Amino acid sequence: MVLLAAALLWPHRAPAGPISFNSALTLSSGEFVFREQGVLSQSGDDPSGADRDRRSIASLSVLGYGIDEDISVFAVLPYLDNRLDVTTGGERRTRETSGIGDVRLFGRHVVVRKNWPARAFRLSLFAGIETPTGEDDGSDRFGRLPASVQLGSGSWDPFGGVVATYQTLDFQIDGQLSYQANTEANSFAFGDVARADASFQYRLWPRTFSGGVPNFLYGVLEANLIHQGKNHDHGADDGNSGGLSLFLTPGLQLVGRRWIFEAAVQLPVVQDLNGTALESDYVVRAGFRVNF
Repeated sequence: MVLLAAALLWPHRAPAGPISFNSALTLSSGEFVFREQGVLSQSGDDPSGADRDRRSIASLSVLGYGIDEDISVFAVLPYLDNRLDVTTGGERRTRETSGIGDVRLFGRHVVVRKNWPARAFRLSLFAGIETPTGEDDGSDRFGRLPASVQLGSGSWDPFGGVVATYQTLDFQIDGQLSYQANTEANSFAFGDVARADASFQYRLWPRTFSGGVPNFLYGVLEANLIHQGKNHDHGADDGNSGGLSLFLTPGLQLVGRRWIFEAAVQLPVVQDLNGTALESDYVVRAGFRVNF
């Protein structure tokens, strides 16, 4: 995976890229990338009257490998700490659990590769499966945990999509369309998820190149349009689940020769959810990547 500026000036530099999704770039043949990202998701805008407050902390460990210049494969291992506070029958209850979540395995293949002076374009297809490695039947003293608190879904869920990347020396633009089909387990299925994502990364510093191999600071602005279908529970749709959300995501990336540090905040600007579905307050992402 080579940043265009690096390809022209300093070879083998780690590229800037989206923070909340993936780029169309693949790894070089025989190259690895390790990415660690912490994600804090907070949802507390509850129209149901039950004063629900859900907090999830995820540590996402990603390992990628370049099979050749066009094909890369990835594995994502999540560690989750989920908590839901809810008022039931006048009593405030806390439902929580932590552990390994559902592992995602996928591959990415470059299908269009265009290079011009000081510019480049890539179009890639990706496909994979979310595997049922997380516990999906956890319980506490109140009984079985709600599906939104469980570590896993118990189902095999395929996903795929297309992603494009356009690079110049000063900025990069990425766009992605994806779909995940969530299947049923234990008479329950989460609604399918369709996404449209866009990312713009602009080099803030240094403004001009003065020799050597400098680090780069990028400003990042992303948009995430997410539609989730209604959950399916024991043969019936759950009218209080799913809907449409739009997030705007400002962030920063510090890019070195073989590493990146990054942070972003996803802020909901549109939430057209079904029934009394719990609305998101914010999502915070921070982490690093290392190419080797």
